[in-house]
Amino acid sequence: MLTPVQKQKIRRRHGSFAIVASRYNARYVDAMLAAAENVLAQAGIKKIRVVRVPGAFEIPAVAARLARLRPPCSAVICLGVILRGQTDHAQQIANAVSTALAQLQIQHALPVIHEVLLLENEAQATVRCLDKKHNRGAEAAQTALEMARVMEALG
Repeated sequence: MLTPVQKQKIRRRHGSFAIVASRYNARYVDAMLAAAENVLAQAGIKKIRVVRVPGAFEIPAVAARLARLRPPCSAVICLGVILRGQTDHAQQIANAVSTALAQLQIQHALPVIHEVLLLENEAQATVRCLDKKHNRGAEAAQTALEMARVMEALG
């Protein structure tokens, strides 16, 4: 059972955030993107850069480029939906994306929020992406805000 998104009031009036979102499975990713943008806007964030890419596999390349920007982003949010098919292709894509995003986060000491979901079917995608109680895009933005605060506090 999914736990509802815990709404947090995190106010930041500075910093910039980037969102890299896949166009593949757009119905679900677009809903996560809208929720993430809404959470960031409610937190007072004025600088939100959205970059759309063809699919989940392309997300790490853009996230890496964003990580090298100066001044750096406060966090990079990565959004995508991968639905399993009859082969192991989806699992291979998910593993490659996860590994690349983890390495990127460590190499640049930059919060890279991983919400590239590997799901079994559209029913799971509907619950995690279209339901306001469980929207993973909202959770990703909340995590990005919190991690930006943590990193800023570390100096």
